Amino acid sequence: MQEAFMREAIKLSQENMQKGAWWPFGAVIVKDGKIVGRGRNQVTSTNDPTAHAEMVAIRDACKNLWSFQLDDCEIYTSCEPCPMCLWAIYRARPTTVYYANTKEEAADIWFDDNFIYKELEHPLDKRKMPMQQVLHDEALVVFKAWKEKEDKIEY
Repeated sequence: MQEAFMREAIKLSQENMQKGAWWPFGAVIVKDGKIVGRGRNQVTSTNDPTAHAEMVAIRDACKNLWSFQLDDCEIYTSCEPCPMCLWAIYRARPTTVYYANTKEEAADIWFDDNFIYKELEHPLDKRKMPMQQVLHDEALVVFKAWKEKEDKIEY
């Protein structure tokens, strides 16, 4: 079954690429042997830099499952996830990720995320994009209130 689900992710990536300038990435999410979410890279078609195939598939699966987590799900993606998608996958908590192409192969076709991987290793003050903390005390009040809130939905 793994090959069938991966073929679907690869098919989505190929169909997406054939639409013109759309990028060649696809993903499916499976639960109990059924596809519950599909995603094609939609960055250029929606002007949304977060609309990677995995992100779109996660959104679709969560909507279809009425859940913000992907318990007992598997993700099949046509390429090893980028740092953003990898973070989202960890947050969604599937059981397994299967991928076809590697991040090095993605870099060979000009989808190189190595810069981001390296940036994450640096402390905030050493990164290329400036990051400045503002109104920390005011924001911390909200976090403290959340910590004490009794009717919160934990994540």
